[in-house]
Amino acid sequence: MKTLIIGYGNMGQTYASSFVSSRFIAATDIQVLNRSSIENKNTFTIAQTNFHTKPHSKLFEVDIIIIAVKPQDFESLAKEIKPFVHKEHLILSVMAGIPIQIIQDKLECEKVIRSMPNIPTQIGLGMTVFCASQNVDRKELFIIQNLINTTGKSIYIDKESMLNATTAVSGSGPAYVFYFMNAMIQAAIDLGFSKSEAEFLVNQTFIGAVQLQNRSNLSHEEWINKVASKKGTTEAALAVFNQNSLLESIKEGIFGANKRAEELGKTII
Repeated sequence: MKTLIIGYGNMGQTYASSFVSSRFIAATDIQVLNRSSIENKNTFTIAQTNFHTKPHSKLFEVDIIIIAVKPQDFESLAKEIKPFVHKEHLILSVMAGIPIQIIQDKLECEKVIRSMPNIPTQIGLGMTVFCASQNVDRKELFIIQNLINTTGKSIYIDKESMLNATTAVSGSGPAYVFYFMNAMIQAAIDLGFSKSEAEFLVNQTFIGAVQLQNRSNLSHEEWINKVASKKGTTEAALAVFNQNSLLESIKEGIFGANKRAEELGKTII
């Protein structure tokens, strides 16, 4: 499966590394197009000769084109690569806010998959939601999903509009988790733990809780009830959370992120 990755930032490097390490795509079958030199970037096992700074016809003799540039750079990129893109190319976009229709119009292509990954893709534990244009068939979707799954897990959705909600929930989600963890760490320090002790305590608590949930059939509410004994310490903490409407605050924050994602989608192009 010959693949061209356009843009060699975090996501471009993540895909290259994941494809090669999973042996899903041979290193020799991956080409990279990046507007600047890659001297200071991690080239993994891809040969230096597979990296290019200018588009040319031979470079586009591939099956899949992954566009991993910043959304604001797409307008100029489209003008450069449009002459080399043909209708049989599978285009996978990881650009936030650029609709499928815009990509089709700018590149005069048909088969476009748009995805929203999150930052844990860098360690193979990412969550990616993706959708596709009507021209992409089931076999092609299967191929793309297998590629995406080398970086973690994925969900296919029919409605492209749901990618804004994806951005708000899983795209921004790791920051919410870090925010809550940081609050717990600060509380632990205030209670007398050293910084390193507090971080270790909280990190392992999160790892353990997630694994416990993954290995059981219980819901989050059921686990909360199992931990929170009557008139105990957990119940006391939950009472304070409820008094401060923490659940509603978290939901409102995610709704705010969703609204911003919608606004950004309208202003990028």
